[in-house]
Amino acid sequence: MHNFPKVLKELREEKNLTQADLAKHLGYKNETTISNWEIGKRTPELNNLIAIAKFFDVSLDYLVGMEK
Repeated sequence: MHNFPKVLKELREEKNLTQADLAKHLGYKNETTISNWEIGKRTPELNNLIAIAKFFDVSLDYLVGMEK
């Protein structure tokens, strides 16, 4: 999942969302969690990965960098 931070940031920026915007859509109070994911400090749990993939309409493989 070493590509996840990069992929997440690219997907977010393609939709012109701030970290705070994405956090709100995913049910977080602030952007700290999104920031930690994007810098690779933390990794989301599977249920969060599924929610992110659904939100961006991509596969889990794409989200974690296993598919282009």
